[in-house]
Amino acid sequence: MKSIKTLFFALALGAAAISCSGDKKKGIDYNQFKTEVKLTAEQEKNFNDITAKYQQLQVQAAKAQGGNMDRVALGIKNEELRAQQSIEMATVLDAPQMEKFNKFIDENSRKRPRYDNSLLERIKTEAQLSEDEFKVVNAANDAFEKAFNDAHDVYHGNNDLAKEYWVKFDAQRKQVIQKALSPEHFSKFEEIVKDVQFKGRK
Repeated sequence: MKSIKTLFFALALGAAAISCSGDKKKGIDYNQFKTEVKLTAEQEKNFNDITAKYQQLQVQAAKAQGGNMDRVALGIKNEELRAQQSIEMATVLDAPQMEKFNKFIDENSRKRPRYDNSLLERIKTEAQLSEDEFKVVNAANDAFEKAFNDAHDVYHGNNDLAKEYWVKFDAQRKQVIQKALSPEHFSKFEEIVKDVQFKGRK
């Protein structure tokens, strides 16, 4: 009986962890991917095993958060799990299938609301930031992510309100960065991030 309660608790936490991922309330629908590619019977078995394993690991990661969920930490953990899943999946799928799989995951997984690592790298190199300037960009980016996640319970389910919070915190992020960068560097920074916009639920 206890193990059944534990299972239901884990499933409830898993559902809570992914309930805000737009119209994908039950997480990523891997069956949809399987309609887009032709898998052999062996590939499909291995595909199902790997996706089931990582869905369970995501549930465990959410469960480990307990009642006081740290959405930033959970977002980081889920990014790590997706990267590990991709490595394992590369042993099952061929190169064209893998390309489609990575694209599918990218389009259907919940993203952390921040400048991602590739964009940060562009900011650092193209804006020619010093180490101190880049530290400020990173710190402002981390603070933006934490503030937006901390407000989650207020805007949950309300796209318009979520956008208001995103715009407000984004403006604060840019103000902090502007103070730390030279006018030339900040101008280049603004050019690099000009297309970064709030992405709400569909």
